[in-house]
Amino acid sequence: MHKIGVFVCWCGSNIAATVDIDRVVAEAKVQPGVVFAKDYQYMCSEAGQNIIKDAIKEYGLTGIVVCSCSPRMHEATFRKAASQAGLNPFMVEIANIREHCSWIHKDKEEGTEKACVLMRAAVAKVTLNTPLKAGESKVVKRALVIGGGIAGIQTALDIADAGFPVDIVEKNATIGGRMAQLDKTFPTLDCSSCILTPKMVEAKSNENIRLITYAEVEEVSGFVGSFKAKIRKKARYVKEDVCTGCGVCMSKCPSKKGLNEFNMGLNNRPAIYIPFAQAIPNVAVIDSTQCIKLNTGKCGLCEKVCTAKAIDYTQQDEFIEEEYGAIVMATGFRPIDASKFDEYSYSTCKDVVTSLELERIMNAAGPTGGVLLRPSDGKHPHSIVFIQCVGSRDVSGRGKPYCSKICCMYTAKHAMLIRDKYPDVEVHVFYIDVRTPGKNFDEFYRRAAEQYDVDYIKGQVGKVWEEDGHLVVRGVDLIANEQIILNTDMVVLATAIEPDPTARKVANMLTASIDTNDFITEAHPKLRPVESPTAGIFLSGVCQGPKDIPETVSQAGAAASKVIGLLCKDKLTTNPCVAHSDELLCNGCSCCEKVCPYGAISYDTHLINDHGVKETRRVALVNEALCQGCGACTVVCPSGAMDLKGFSNKQIMAEVEAICL
Repeated sequence: MHKIGVFVCWCGSNIAATVDIDRVVAEAKVQPGVVFAKDYQYMCSEAGQNIIKDAIKEYGLTGIVVCSCSPRMHEATFRKAASQAGLNPFMVEIANIREHCSWIHKDKEEGTEKACVLMRAAVAKVTLNTPLKAGESKVVKRALVIGGGIAGIQTALDIADAGFPVDIVEKNATIGGRMAQLDKTFPTLDCSSCILTPKMVEAKSNENIRLITYAEVEEVSGFVGSFKAKIRKKARYVKEDVCTGCGVCMSKCPSKKGLNEFNMGLNNRPAIYIPFAQAIPNVAVIDSTQCIKLNTGKCGLCEKVCTAKAIDYTQQDEFIEEEYGAIVMATGFRPIDASKFDEYSYSTCKDVVTSLELERIMNAAGPTGGVLLRPSDGKHPHSIVFIQCVGSRDVSGRGKPYCSKICCMYTAKHAMLIRDKYPDVEVHVFYIDVRTPGKNFDEFYRRAAEQYDVDYIKGQVGKVWEEDGHLVVRGVDLIANEQIILNTDMVVLATAIEPDPTARKVANMLTASIDTNDFITEAHPKLRPVESPTAGIFLSGVCQGPKDIPETVSQAGAAASKVIGLLCKDKLTTNPCVAHSDELLCNGCSCCEKVCPYGAISYDTHLINDHGVKETRRVALVNEALCQGCGACTVVCPSGAMDLKGFSNKQIMAEVEAICL
């Protein structure tokens, strides 16, 4: 006989303001099998949990329904309370009457009716629940960090300092990421390389960190605590353990027409190159699309001049297969393509540059040696116009609807640096509004406007064009309510930042969720900001959303702490809500195996005793350690042999019938 208890939470006024709590309790009391029903203002509080525990013991409840907020918030809380009272935790059902009801209804009558429906469905399901027992799985004491920017480096260092081995996989020939391309950082204006380079060296020298550069993750399988990754390490055509980074090969290479990616294509580099002076590892790499030897079989000059004998034209891609307990995504960002915005003439005018290109121009190691020169003719500019929010806060479809968060500050930084070093240069900034939410950020912006006399113009630019050897900027000053036309020597576009293109591919491999802007979705925006909804996958840096360097480093440390907490465990409790196959119904069609994203389903030939008739049949087998209970197999099974523990077809249909009453 079922003895079910129903507990209705007010959630302060979150639920009570739109749902008649007394009516839901009264409706619950008349449901079949319900022997106890009660409401409380905050059911997730200690006092609320004690109400549940006491009722379980007093009434001998065999199942409970908690009408409250999303199970993502407090399902674990209520299951733990039930377990402490002696009830199997999987005999607990949550009726989400907050997010699914009170938050989306304004009419109290309508909200109350829906809350009653959701409660009835949960009661119908819990009457068919059966006690489930969680299993255990091992934890591989090793972590994988995908991305070698400041986020990936900091995450790896923190994990390694806790004593766990960690691999950094970086798609470029060196670690360092975007931060390595910066000249100065806001709001302190300290040298970006001076901060980053010691971290890079520390990562290389840490005995618990393995750097796998010029590589990409090809495949990932498994589950939390036991992932298997296949990593493609691309051929450098240079032996990493032999190359000394002397640079002789670069100076002798006759093919020097490749665009320098590190300098944003503002100058050329040879076919064999080291990305930048402080690169880690400090090892050359050959661009196979540019190398004369690899394309024609001729030349080979770099091999002849290399005294270390590090050149190997026969080198092939190699694959590394490794097991990991946790994976961290730190795939970073890229600036949006400014050529989408034709009104600024970025594609046609060399003197229209992006902010990151300006970073390289102003960097002492950049294409001009740190001297501010116009790209078109190499002359010193006397006027520069900055245009904010290029591609950010754009609802037209060409750009991104979000604020990129860092643009206002790095424009203020650029303006200050230019005015400080070149007082003769006029600096104008067109802006929608200035956003300075960080510590000392507003003071930094005001310093640019007041102390350095940067001309901030509230308004947008409609068009930029070239005329008589200079640029013409047409915009509007909203405060003065007038159109402005400025003649200038350079235009700098504060472009939006967007997730690196590899993020989507990696997310698909890891079954991590992404939003409409290709940022990786966190498990909960407030309570679990560095975890993905997929267990064992963590987020670090801009892959999760726009952020500056201090925020990125903070999140990297937070992600590392979550990884360390996971790797400290010897075993993990597995989810018992897994698929299982009815051998008598299975026809061995392989449909379920094909859709399983975790590789949890295999096939074997069994001797089946079907009503006294012995039959050899190919049937599906479910590896419960691999299965994550997604239910995809139950949907495609044509014979109805696949079912999900805790969410069986009977239980789902019972909910549907209760809703339709």
